[in-house]
Amino acid sequence: MPRRSAPAAAGPAGDLSFDRPLVTVDVIIFTVVGDALRVLLVRRPDDAAEPYPGRWALPGGFVDIHRDASLQACALRKLREKTGVAAPYLEQLGSWGGARRDPRGWSATHAWFALIAPPADETASPQGTAPSEWVQADEAARRRLAFDHGEILAAALQRLRGKVEYTSLPAFLLPEPFTLPELQRVYEVVLGRALDKSAFRKRMLDSGFLEEVGLVDAPSGRAAMGYRVVDRERPAIFPRTFRSGE
Repeated sequence: MPRRSAPAAAGPAGDLSFDRPLVTVDVIIFTVVGDALRVLLVRRPDDAAEPYPGRWALPGGFVDIHRDASLQACALRKLREKTGVAAPYLEQLGSWGGARRDPRGWSATHAWFALIAPPADETASPQGTAPSEWVQADEAARRRLAFDHGEILAAALQRLRGKVEYTSLPAFLLPEPFTLPELQRVYEVVLGRALDKSAFRKRMLDSGFLEEVGLVDAPSGRAAMGYRVVDRERPAIFPRTFRSGE
């Protein structure tokens, strides 16, 4: 078999005639719906020619070198395609790669996790290019997902719950404005345990990441102070974790 020749104009990078891996981006999209942390799953095409036909998976896809200037740009594009929204918070989680994770060949995926407010219609699935469903996060982690997406989802859950102990990340799971009781409830949903009300309120207000926007209607039917996040580029970091005591 003849040796494959190098590109005519390889440039300063040298010979680029070596085989290259498949490169994808996967996005773990979290929200809180019905007092439960949920993650978006999409169903793979039910086609025998496709890897893992009909299996549930994390949303994602191949990097498009003509549209994606960076991995983050690809993650943002996939997020818009799957949910129709831009995430208030997007963080790179890590990279997974190997010769056996995708039957089509050696592949590497770069995973990001996103936090978004619940959809206006909490019973509706996002209108993406494939069937999708908001699944309770721990249930989704127990499913037999395509590729190594179960491992990636488990890592995302661990990262999220670990950072919630000492940051303001749950604020990105709420539509603005929100009340402090609503924010506390989201913290409790993600952490899976109750928090002391007075200590929680003090920590949130002392941290300086919230701004009052005036009275809003609360779920209780009574008006309450509404808040928004001052800096949506990054979460606030608390000096100690919730587990260390209030």
